[in-house]
Amino acid sequence: MIKIVENDIEKQDALTIRKTVFVEEQGVPLEAEIDEFEEISKHIILYHEAEPAAVGRYRTYHNGYAKVERVAVLKPYRKYGYGKKVMDFINLKAKEDGFLGTVLNGQSHAKGFYEKLGYITEGEEFLEENIPHYHMKLTFS
Repeated sequence: MIKIVENDIEKQDALTIRKTVFVEEQGVPLEAEIDEFEEISKHIILYHEAEPAAVGRYRTYHNGYAKVERVAVLKPYRKYGYGKKVMDFINLKAKEDGFLGTVLNGQSHAKGFYEKLGYITEGEEFLEENIPHYHMKLTFS
């Protein structure tokens, strides 16, 4: 099941996944992971047989685009295509919300994943929290 987070339990499930993937696995400081956009973002959670498995969020950005952030899948669930499901769901909801498309700062190792979803790389590689990233953009048709 995939859905927009609607209550405190779902929000806590989403934060637990983000802390596991970004803070514990990748070494992002907790104070950088939990940011000023938590309350204005739409959070997405995917459950695998009632267990929290994957997350993402999006928020208003600029020029009619939404910004996708914090897409993460727990290790035991990375073989199920849940990253793609989260991204497809976010893009569907962003389109329904009237956005022209989405942008994201994708980790460099995931660049090919985002390109397969139709994202175009804009600019050079850069560091965010000491992790190489690319700014990428998808315009809805």
